[in-house]
Amino acid sequence: MANNTNNGFKRVWFITGASRGLGALIAQAALADGNAVVATGRNAAAIAERLGHSPALLPVELDVTNEAQAKAAVQAAVEQFGRIDVLVNNAGFGLLGAIEESNDADVRRMYDTNVFGLLNITRAVLPVMRAQRAGHVINMSSIGGYRSAPGFGAYSSTKFAVEGLTEALRGELKPLGIHATVVEPGYFRTDFLDASSLVVAGNVIADYDETSGNVRRVAASLNHKQPGNPEKLAAAMIELVDAPTPPLRLPLGTDTLRAIAEKNAYVTQETETWKALSASTDFPA
Repeated sequence: MANNTNNGFKRVWFITGASRGLGALIAQAALADGNAVVATGRNAAAIAERLGHSPALLPVELDVTNEAQAKAAVQAAVEQFGRIDVLVNNAGFGLLGAIEESNDADVRRMYDTNVFGLLNITRAVLPVMRAQRAGHVINMSSIGGYRSAPGFGAYSSTKFAVEGLTEALRGELKPLGIHATVVEPGYFRTDFLDASSLVVAGNVIADYDETSGNVRRVAASLNHKQPGNPEKLAAAMIELVDAPTPPLRLPLGTDTLRAIAEKNAYVTQETETWKALSASTDFPA
């Protein structure tokens, strides 16, 4: 990536959801690596308290669901640092419950943040990167963005959307010198399973006790015991951005690698089983 900054910083990062969790750790890693960071979140004071005060840091109050705030945050970033080299769309939250248990308001609110919020920020940043003919859009997905499972269907559907958007972005932006990557973390030891990041459906249906109900119990027992090290994830993000040819997908965690392998094997087997019927629907050659 070209990095013709005139401010002495390695790159300029723009990170959403940077007040806590993975977003804050990624911001800390980027700052330690000699970058400038525009760290955004709903509470700019909390960001400054978490990350400290530095000429390399610009805390910005931002609700990603507000398109006007998105544009204003990007303008503030450019006015402060002159460019944006890396966008990390990290803001988001989860919803745990069977599809039937997940109410309309919770699902729509999650889509507003995880999907439409991501689009708001991306549309605001891309004119800057296109003018530079350089940049890297990084969209945070999940192990649930590659394979869905009982209890996380609505959440996974938002991450499936992020995966599809990133695939298209990669093709659209590559001729312009801009990279696009979707990052797929597994279970990392953050507060994602806390009430601050995960909404648990209040409507409990007994018929789903063995499926989504069991996932609720497992999630509660796994909270703050997840196998992934979030500080290593943050370090991996620096390595990703430094790579001359970054990947479309970056799975992080052995649990994600295992989930991908299992799904790929299942899809291969099922496709082979139904291949004759699948091929029978064409017009004769």
